[in-house]
Amino acid sequence: MNIIGRLTKNAEVSKTPNGKEVVNFSIAVNDSYKNKAGQRIEQTEFVDCSYWLTPKAVTFLVKGLLVELSGRISARAWLSSDGTAKAGLNFHTSAIKPLGKPAKQENGQSTQTSAEKQNANTAIVAGSDDDDLPF
Repeated sequence: MNIIGRLTKNAEVSKTPNGKEVVNFSIAVNDSYKNKAGQRIEQTEFVDCSYWLTPKAVTFLVKGLLVELSGRISARAWLSSDGTAKAGLNFHTSAIKPLGKPAKQENGQSTQTSAEKQNANTAIVAGSDDDDLPF
């Protein structure tokens, strides 16, 4: 499954209790359609995403970046600290393809550094890791 959206904030790396690192981020997916009355309806959905293949992705996953994600959806359920049952969906990302630059900040400056701009031109695909390249 593929989805396209913009990051709602900079990605963060967290560790599971067994020490495995995961990159967590959220994207906003926009949709528009006409209802039966002919009115254009704009709708935005927010999708929580996780990327388990390499924590290096956090370097270019910055707020406002337009990305195409490949992966699968899973449901999760938990109890909040007050004992209330909660549920949600998570998109387990297997590939990330940057499609554009991050949106500009209010002061007109981009949210990316030059190193992040260079990384944003490369798609991250399942199993790709530059550490084992001979050059």
